[in-house]
Amino acid sequence: MTLEATVSLGWVNTVIAAAQRLSVDADALLATAGIPVAAQEHERWPIDDITRLWHAAERCTGDPGFGLKVGAEFTPMSISGVGFALQSAATLREAVVMVQRFQRLISDGGRFQILAGDSATWLVYHPRQGKLAFSPHQIEAVLAAVVGFASWVTGTRMEPMRVQFSQPRLGPLQGYQAAFHCPVEFEQAFSGVLVDNAVLDQPLPQADPQLAQVHKRYTKARLAALSMSSASVPEIRRWLASRLGPVLPRRGEAAEALGLSERTLSRRLREQGQTFDGLLDDVRREKALQAVTDTGATLPEIAESLGFAEVSTFYRAFRRWTGLPPVRWRKQQS
Repeated sequence: MTLEATVSLGWVNTVIAAAQRLSVDADALLATAGIPVAAQEHERWPIDDITRLWHAAERCTGDPGFGLKVGAEFTPMSISGVGFALQSAATLREAVVMVQRFQRLISDGGRFQILAGDSATWLVYHPRQGKLAFSPHQIEAVLAAVVGFASWVTGTRMEPMRVQFSQPRLGPLQGYQAAFHCPVEFEQAFSGVLVDNAVLDQPLPQADPQLAQVHKRYTKARLAALSMSSASVPEIRRWLASRLGPVLPRRGEAAEALGLSERTLSRRLREQGQTFDGLLDDVRREKALQAVTDTGATLPEIAESLGFAEVSTFYRAFRRWTGLPPVRWRKQQS
């Protein structure tokens, strides 16, 4: 896992391409989202950026079925290596399990849960949003992508037994019927697709055990490389800056968010020449200098906001950072 949820460029490009097919220029879409064009060169985007892109697409297209259109056009090429591994799986159920295993390579913005029953299985989607609330079109796109991918990989149109959303309906019912070909319900307990077990366990036409192993090894290597980039100094600094407050963020919290032990987190930081406490001190210093210089907050207020139990402790830390007491520093800066 990562401290900050991110999404692959493949999924980003799927959204941009769908908007372009509705006559929305890519540069105009990015400008509306407040995202620089150069971001298209990044391998992964922060989850809040893709959310901004979705909200911009809503405004630019004015299409209440935009999310369904994005999902319907989803193919294995949208997720490159993961897609190739999925299409060589033995069954659709095995492909879903692989999605669970390699979800991070596509997006940290959610996870799938399999709720198996005697005759049918729910594929439930749990979104993981950032600071910004997901666009409901994002959820619709994911479930439509599940059905679109299943149709693509089986070679026949997949017709779920039922689809439901935890959110209200966005557009005409005809759009949902065209996307899912089954009863669709809204404002339910969860968002998911109910699939007949016979469909999930039917052998896939492109199943290839040897090729599947090749793709799995490649995908595992990519996942390992992505995991190695977790616990990076810049990532943990961003996390500390977002969490800093009267209660200080702890190393155990960061380790838990990353799915690591505290010892492993400490080792990875040590390999980068840093410690968790040292990074926390750096972030507190940066926040303190900015607050003392740029805000009208009193020094006790600043001390409390940075997790100092006593003002005197804040004063000592400030002198250690700057060689000056905070009042004198503020006068010098002004």
